[in-house]
Amino acid sequence: MVAGYVLKLIISLFVILMGCTFFTNAVEWFGKKLNLAERAVGSILAAVGTALPETIIPIIAILFSKGESSNEVGIGAIAGAPFMLGTLAFFITGLAVIVYTLLKKRTLKMNVDLSIFERDLTYFMIVYGIAVATTFIQNHKLIRTIIAITLFVAYLIYVKKTLADESENEETQELEQLYFTRFLKLPNNLLWITLQLILSLAIIIFGAHLFVEYVQKVATLIGISALVLSIIITPIATELPEKLNSVIWIGKKKDTLALGNITGAMVFQSSVPVVFGIIFTPWNLKGITMVSAILAFCSAVLNLIWVKVKKNVNPIALLFGGVLYLIFIAYVFWI
Repeated sequence: MVAGYVLKLIISLFVILMGCTFFTNAVEWFGKKLNLAERAVGSILAAVGTALPETIIPIIAILFSKGESSNEVGIGAIAGAPFMLGTLAFFITGLAVIVYTLLKKRTLKMNVDLSIFERDLTYFMIVYGIAVATTFIQNHKLIRTIIAITLFVAYLIYVKKTLADESENEETQELEQLYFTRFLKLPNNLLWITLQLILSLAIIIFGAHLFVEYVQKVATLIGISALVLSIIITPIATELPEKLNSVIWIGKKKDTLALGNITGAMVFQSSVPVVFGIIFTPWNLKGITMVSAILAFCSAVLNLIWVKVKKNVNPIALLFGGVLYLIFIAYVFWI
């Protein structure tokens, strides 16, 4: 039985990968049609679009499921998303750079817009810091609601600032032909770009939900609690779009898109889904959830310090996210 679910996991992973390939192609063309800079495409369009699966799951768990375990799943998924992005996603991105370099597809030097990387990590630390601190305000519903609304407004400000900070001298990169245009011989206009974008998002969401479903069944068979499942396994599955999109862009030497996709999703995940957690759940972060939040902060701080001191983004430094992830796994097994 477990072997059957593992096979289905592999198939669902292939579905997600296919959706991500079409999505990255469409979102680049969509950004070009809207005259958006590469930084805006990565930090907003790609980040929010691929964040939909892991955003939908906790919202459904919190609003439409019953029982204490539903709150655990919701809070675990919300807390797990920034943690996975700040650790495992950074690690996979750094590893992708090294692998592509060994394959002589690129060099180790990453061409990243440092201003967007610094800005995203700074926003994340501020917004997520406020979100985590809210866990200590348990008996003040009005204050918690005000904080939740503030976090949502903060994300809108981030979007506005991202669009306003577009680089005037950013080089225009030649884009790969739109897949709908190539395979179906359709005109390369906004209509077909949008349809490919919507279809690819639907494939990503569908694949992610299949992956989560089969992961949950496998985890149940081997005996894992709802909280551990939601904070470890579910975010791994639902964060796959960000990871795979970034790997694809690393291979194309589009490093700003690759990292902006991750850091932009970190900002989104630390604000919008948190609103539902703060308002509709006890939002009591402790134990495993608090450890994941602390490690996510550590990753952001370490990468921010590296950029400030070294004035670059280094794939070796990104690999340290894997160390933080292993620390978390060790803690889970230790408790």
